[in-house]
Amino acid sequence: MTRMHRQSMTAYGAPLCETVVDAPRPQGTEVLVRITRCGVCHSDLHMQDGYFTLGDGKQLDVRAGRTLPFTLGHEIAGKIDSAGPDANAKIGAKVAVYPWIGCGQCPACKVGDENICAAPRHLGITVDGGYATHVLVPHPRYLIDYAPLSASFAGALMCSGLTAYSALKRLADRASRAPLLLVGAGGVGLMGLALTRAMYGAPYVADIDEKKREAALAAGAKAVFDPADPDTRKALFKASGGIYAAVDFVGSDKSLNFATGALAKGGKVVITGLLGGGYSTAVAMFPLKAMTIEGTQTGTLAEAREVIDLVRDKKIAPPPIAERPLAQASQTLDDLRAGKIVGRVVLTA
Repeated sequence: MTRMHRQSMTAYGAPLCETVVDAPRPQGTEVLVRITRCGVCHSDLHMQDGYFTLGDGKQLDVRAGRTLPFTLGHEIAGKIDSAGPDANAKIGAKVAVYPWIGCGQCPACKVGDENICAAPRHLGITVDGGYATHVLVPHPRYLIDYAPLSASFAGALMCSGLTAYSALKRLADRASRAPLLLVGAGGVGLMGLALTRAMYGAPYVADIDEKKREAALAAGAKAVFDPADPDTRKALFKASGGIYAAVDFVGSDKSLNFATGALAKGGKVVITGLLGGGYSTAVAMFPLKAMTIEGTQTGTLAEAREVIDLVRDKKIAPPPIAERPLAQASQTLDDLRAGKIVGRVVLTA
């Protein structure tokens, strides 16, 4: 029997610890993937905490329906280890794992929107994920050939890249008017920068962290801005003439206020970030500015395949990615929480 090593969440708000169990034997269409890389995402912090911050002292409790010990991690790449009798899978194949798996029966799933399923089976969110040596996947359709990309880049594309790509697609009708504005240059933001350059051209980037602004410039941003500087909006408007398309990769009251404040008439902001906080504005500003604010949650299986193809076809270079051993999962979460990480950290199992 194959033994599976995991960095497990045994209590909310506590460090992860190693647990060892027998690896599951795939049944039916199931596939067991031997994990080689798993990215560490900011949303893992919310899962570790057990809540999302909603602002004004309010929290969204996300502890229900999750049995401890639990394995976080959803940016997974690995090799097919074994498969059930009904799975058409090639043993040893290198694959990225689409983690946003739905129930298959709800209205969202029936049109391919498994990422917003009413009863999700999302890896690392509602069922055990990738901070481990193995993960069980219900069907081979969720496995994507990523050659010739690196395993670290392919794994990160399953959330960081997919989230950015899905948001950027929603801005295609406005992208020809002026360069995009990306708010936040963390792991998802820098991934979004790489994709934006390939899809629409070099964007403007705003971040309160000087090191992240420097990283964005090095990665090809058109110009960078500090949202905390009171003169930034004037400088941004002077440079751009007004923003028609923006992505808020932070998702806080301050980041969204900055993004909407930079919009020209007819502009649109897509929010992917989950930092937290409240947002309010005069209702009249929506028709007066003809502005749109839209939220998006990761992306569909079809979009996951699209983003792999885009990166492969355009030969998009990865954003900064550092690799650490699986045993450092808990320390990596602490470093991410403390703002010590630029780009993405990927765990090696």
